[in-house]
Amino acid sequence: MAKLWGGRFNKATDKKVDDFNSSIAFDARLYKQDITGSIAHATMLGSVGIITPEESQLIVQTLKEILADIEAGKVAFSIDAEDIHMNIETILIDRIGDVGKKLHTGRSRNDQVALDIRMYIKDEITEISKLLRHTMQTILTKAEQNTDTIMPGYTHLQKAQPITFAHYLLAYFQMFRRDYGRLQDTYKRCDVMPLGSGALAGTTFPLDRELVKNLLGFSSITENSLDGVSDRDFALELLSALSILSVHLSRMSEEMILFNTHEFSYIEMDDAFSTGSSIMPQKKNPDIAELVRGKSGRVFGDLMALLTVMKGLPLAYNKDMQEDKEAIFDAIDTIKMCLPIFTDMLSTLTIRKENMRKGAAGGFTNATDYADYLVKKGVPFREAHGISGRTVFYCISQNKALEDLSLEEFKTFSPLIEEDVYSAIALETCVNERKIYGGPAKEAVLTAIQNAKEFLDTI
Repeated sequence: MAKLWGGRFNKATDKKVDDFNSSIAFDARLYKQDITGSIAHATMLGSVGIITPEESQLIVQTLKEILADIEAGKVAFSIDAEDIHMNIETILIDRIGDVGKKLHTGRSRNDQVALDIRMYIKDEITEISKLLRHTMQTILTKAEQNTDTIMPGYTHLQKAQPITFAHYLLAYFQMFRRDYGRLQDTYKRCDVMPLGSGALAGTTFPLDRELVKNLLGFSSITENSLDGVSDRDFALELLSALSILSVHLSRMSEEMILFNTHEFSYIEMDDAFSTGSSIMPQKKNPDIAELVRGKSGRVFGDLMALLTVMKGLPLAYNKDMQEDKEAIFDAIDTIKMCLPIFTDMLSTLTIRKENMRKGAAGGFTNATDYADYLVKKGVPFREAHGISGRTVFYCISQNKALEDLSLEEFKTFSPLIEEDVYSAIALETCVNERKIYGGPAKEAVLTAIQNAKEFLDTI
């Protein structure tokens, strides 16, 4: 097959070069964006008189037919045409001859691919945002069901203070909410139309970039032709946002794996989202959570790959930038695979409420409240902290919990301690007295749930 750019050359490219240079194996998925962009470009060319209205209409109609044929499985792409852009143009020329050769007037593959990938990412951000909203809704539903489910909160993976499972879940809601915001911010950076930048220096043809922008639904136009073809900030920003989202999916998966162990027994994975062992018949493995945790590494790798590709490139376009697509596609595919199954896994969890409460009752999670009790009796906090620590040390030596001590034992640490100490260090008190905005008290959690509902109603 003769190359559409082959006029300068007297020798055919080596077969190995064709294979190495070709991107059609992975960028074929951009066919819809490529044809949509070409339809807008052809419409504009006819509108400003660069081609005749009849030629514009023929090109547009044929491109629509090619799109329908691709979606019907009637088109086979060729590696000789290198990429999706040249494949579409080659098919167009095959169907309508010389008129098809006019489509590329005033356009380069450089600004064409920049357009396609922006359109693709915009579409994918919309889809991922819908999946993420469903994840947040699932978390919120679980939180509403567990506002009275007391569990231990941890620092350094050591029991720290009692909270509720609802409060725990809402922490992840906030993380995913910020992920949603990052995706929307990325969308804004993608929503800039680069067509008209040409190869790097624009074009001498009087293109109506504003018309193309409006036809394609972009909010603005790139301000500099060099930047228009060489910018991949928006792709780096997407991979960064997806990497942070992967961190949050991985962290929560890690805790689900821990909480699902016999040692914790705070939750149980549903059978439909667990697997067995090939040799140990008793095993019920949390493979879905483990895979979500593991796949985060792929997304991080995609970000690192594109950062490395871009970090030393001179302006403007370089063939290195062809490497952006596989990283973008892989990260998007991975997130779109993980979010739905992670969400379904969460929705089917069995919550072991009694085990969570037992976990909160152990480990002296009420020691801070004991110190706060002394502070409210007039003891300076640092002194109260020391008294609480010495009392805990005594309890450990006696194999007792704080609430197991007699009043006489308490008074050996401070004469200010009275009978009301028992209500002050009860788990319910420890949780529900933390009424501060953003705290774990039920009334604060109910406020947080309402705020979360209002947020979901806006997206």
